[in-house]
Amino acid sequence: MTAQTLFIDGTWVAAADGGTRDIECPADRTLVGTVSEATRADTERAIAAARRAFDDDRWSSVPAPDRGAFLLRVAGALRERKAEFARAESLDTGKRLVESEIDIDDITACFEYFGRAAAQDAGRLVDAGSNDVISRIQHEPVGVCGMITPWNYPLLQAAWKMAPALAAGCSFILKPAELTPHTAILMMEVFDDLGLPAGVANLVTGTGPEAGAPLSEHRDVDMVSFTGGLVTGKVIAAAAAATVKKVALELGGKNPNVIFADADFDAAVDNALNGAFVHSGQVCSAGARIVVQDSIAEKFTDALVARAEQIRLGGPFDANAETGPLISAAHRDKVDAYIQKGVAEGARLRCGGTNGTGMSGDSDLDAGYYYKPTILDQVRRGMSVVIDEAFGPVVTIETFTDEADAIAIANDTDYGLAGAVWSQDAGKAQRVANRLRHGTIWINDYHPYLPQAEWGGFGHSGVGRELGPTGLDEYREAKHVYQNIAPAVTGWFDDNSQENNR
Repeated sequence: MTAQTLFIDGTWVAAADGGTRDIECPADRTLVGTVSEATRADTERAIAAARRAFDDDRWSSVPAPDRGAFLLRVAGALRERKAEFARAESLDTGKRLVESEIDIDDITACFEYFGRAAAQDAGRLVDAGSNDVISRIQHEPVGVCGMITPWNYPLLQAAWKMAPALAAGCSFILKPAELTPHTAILMMEVFDDLGLPAGVANLVTGTGPEAGAPLSEHRDVDMVSFTGGLVTGKVIAAAAAATVKKVALELGGKNPNVIFADADFDAAVDNALNGAFVHSGQVCSAGARIVVQDSIAEKFTDALVARAEQIRLGGPFDANAETGPLISAAHRDKVDAYIQKGVAEGARLRCGGTNGTGMSGDSDLDAGYYYKPTILDQVRRGMSVVIDEAFGPVVTIETFTDEADAIAIANDTDYGLAGAVWSQDAGKAQRVANRLRHGTIWINDYHPYLPQAEWGGFGHSGVGRELGPTGLDEYREAKHVYQNIAPAVTGWFDDNSQENNR
């Protein structure tokens, strides 16, 4: 039977041409499932369904408190089906089950936050300077939203878009990464089971050029939100410009982890490992640039290398594993080539590998796409490994002398997503945090985020914000309604009509 994993206008359907894709687990290449491979025509059908759903007000007219209550019911369903969702996420991505379980908890918290936020903003009154005028700002849904999400945190990144869109009253079409579609499919099941009107949430599984491209090009899409790579983000922004649609882009980062000599040494080393190697570095906010004060650089690097060499690789259900595989053979080859280039430019390989030596080295893992945690030191500004995003288990070591030097190095990037500062001097840590041009700064920590706090970047890391009140505003338009409750003749133009009629 042909796969029917496209969810369009409240119905599960196959791709128009019957196309399918087999999904394999990157940990061992076993078959996870077969899904529909949407064509451009399928996405256009989904856009039409979302357009109808929005234009007839079947969701936007639902009172905001009721939309919020729906999102809270979604959170409840996620809590009940946590094990099922986490397993599906791990099979698609290869990440450890415990990490996927944390992801599902975070997704649940996201729906809870926007469920509560949905009814909290009733707009605001504006003082028009007259008792005869009622002037107010009201918020309305932006309309039909196209959502294109990545493979590293498939459902989490989708939730950051779907939850505020539904809270605002929008309809949408979700196009998840073609390698990791299964939790998006489960999510549509939840929406349908809980009674979301047909056409409000639509799902197309397939490639970017076919299934994804219409979402940024089509005139009936009012907004496109994309999380992924810089090159694709630029293409989407250019395509969206033709119809002047709203755009939200989160395009990755090259994130500095700044460590001063007075930092808690053990905590800084431990968190540097977490920042760089969780999910094998396939994290947009990964602390891939360690910027450490020169007086402790050698000691710090030696300690980091010793710990990194002990990291245990393994599959999602291996209780002893500490991190998992890369998403595909092609991505593993890309990471390996990135390291080779850095070494050719003069970086010193401290652990991990290049020319294939970074592979797991464990015959039990040969079927998967594993790569050893890799550390490069003796790097300098301008090297490709300092400038470009690896999106893998690779970290570089740069050194600095003082505060000003640390700030200059940390800000020397076209990206600006996230960064961290480690120091036991609270004043110094705050001064540096204030000067860093990145959307999130952690002080004496790395990686936590809150659904009530905005997430997004400066520079090439993108435009717009997800999460927090601003994340909700991305899916709303502000409208000014000015009401004169005592209309009168202005007298601006002379009224000579009576005289002319005589």
